Amino acid sequence: MATGGSGRSRCEAAAGPPGASLQQRKRLAFVCDASKAKVQMVADLLLLSSETRPVVSSEGVAMADTFDQCRDTLIARTKELSILTHDLQSQLNMGRFSEVGERLLEMADLVVSLTERSAHAAYLAAVETPGSQPCLPGLVDRYKVTRCRHEVEQSCGVLRVSPLADLTPQVLLELSQNISANLKTLTDISMLASERSRDRFAKEQFKLAVKSISTSGTAFLACIKELKTQPSELTRNRCVLFSAALVQAVAALVGFATEPQFLGRAAGVSAEGKGVQTAVLGGAMSVVSACVLLTQGLRDVAQHPDGGSKMAEYRERLRNAACAVSDGCTLLTQALRERSSPRTLPPVNSHPGT
Repeated sequence: MATGGSGRSRCEAAAGPPGASLQQRKRLAFVCDASKAKVQMVADLLLLSSETRPVVSSEGVAMADTFDQCRDTLIARTKELSILTHDLQSQLNMGRFSEVGERLLEMADLVVSLTERSAHAAYLAAVETPGSQPCLPGLVDRYKVTRCRHEVEQSCGVLRVSPLADLTPQVLLELSQNISANLKTLTDISMLASERSRDRFAKEQFKLAVKSISTSGTAFLACIKELKTQPSELTRNRCVLFSAALVQAVAALVGFATEPQFLGRAAGVSAEGKGVQTAVLGGAMSVVSACVLLTQGLRDVAQHPDGGSKMAEYRERLRNAACAVSDGCTLLTQALRERSSPRTLPPVNSHPGT
């Protein structure tokens, strides 16, 4: 795997960076929490799902037409992830907390992309096996709308639990942009479903649900704007109050949109297809789990002063997490190339019926 250094340097974790300001540490801790929540959410929705469905892009197009296309892209992404992990550690070693945060955001986006493509590759490989049947698309993509709901809930949760001093203009801007983007996605999906639905009630209900999230979203975003210009517990509490209505409206829309009649039919997968699917998804989960550990290790460093009593322990955790990322990438690459994984194969000396 091309990481630009030896095995030791690839897995070398950072020492506690000297001279980082308190604000930089707080910012990195916030980025760690947001990145961890993001990659875990996507992994839960795609890698642990009991249904086998394709993953489509934001434009509604499949991630790839063939398994080979998906495999080649994924292998390239694992190499990018290894390089990015190494760079992230180098920045931390030099005490550049701001750069570490930027690299971590890049890593989270890359892991999300890798997870989505892995789920799509697993689908393509599974439905290619004899006896399997492809998915029948519906009016609504369950993954997309459910992810939007979680994104909105997480953003509102940050406003509710974060100390007022941590809700900086930059954080509030990012929260506003994230909420707005997810509301737009929900609106676009719902309006398209309304147009395509043949059911009179569904046509109208999708439109009414969009009006509901639009109204509650506008009121909530106005509160965030006021909090940004006049920070106080009063203005923050207004955000909390109006976030409840938004979360409820979004949950209602997504609950309606994910009723079975709008989702089409999941793929029917043979036993052989299930084996291939499990191998690919297992490799992807190894990568996600390792990146979550790396993120947690970075957060530990960010929250503790240099030279703290547990810094040696945190450095060791980072070393192990960085090595686990590399190992996870190797497992995923092997699963994609062989359509199987050592973790899903029987022991060498096993015999049927013993």
